[in-house]
Amino acid sequence: MMRAGKFVLIVGLVVLAAGCQRLSGGRNYAEPLPATPTTPVGSGQLAPLDPNAQGAGLNDPSAQPTDLASNPVAAPADAKEIGRTDLLGGWKISSAGENCMAFMTLTTWSGGYRANTRGCSSPVLSGISAWDLSGNQVVLKDGAGLIVAQLYSSASGQFNGQTSTGSPISLYR
Repeated sequence: MMRAGKFVLIVGLVVLAAGCQRLSGGRNYAEPLPATPTTPVGSGQLAPLDPNAQGAGLNDPSAQPTDLASNPVAAPADAKEIGRTDLLGGWKISSAGENCMAFMTLTTWSGGYRANTRGCSSPVLSGISAWDLSGNQVVLKDGAGLIVAQLYSSASGQFNGQTSTGSPISLYR
């Protein structure tokens, strides 16, 4: 019985010593891989934009951002009264054929309260960082505090308006 105990003790010490060697930065680690060579980037003329393709109108003057602060969206006659708590939580957002999610909190932030989007690919929607109320108007802003969109409540759980690029925008649950 004594021999089995000594054997277990010796095996344990060998395993412990091997573990210390592994953790000490010994030669058991793989060598770093060499840098992957890259090929030169080609150059040439780009094909002209197809005006019928998705994303067309980026160079169209009517699609350029407008200053919604000095040229606000007019309130519809049926705009509903709203409060800050009416906007909290997750929302579906839709504009210019894109559908994604927006999340609004009451965490104060430059220009209002904190907001973020998820799953948005357009710079306009993915750039939403804040929201605020101006009367019964919901104002969505980007990280620089510029107005991205202005919306009004058209029904319970539904807000409609316009983005700074002139596209219709909806926020709904």
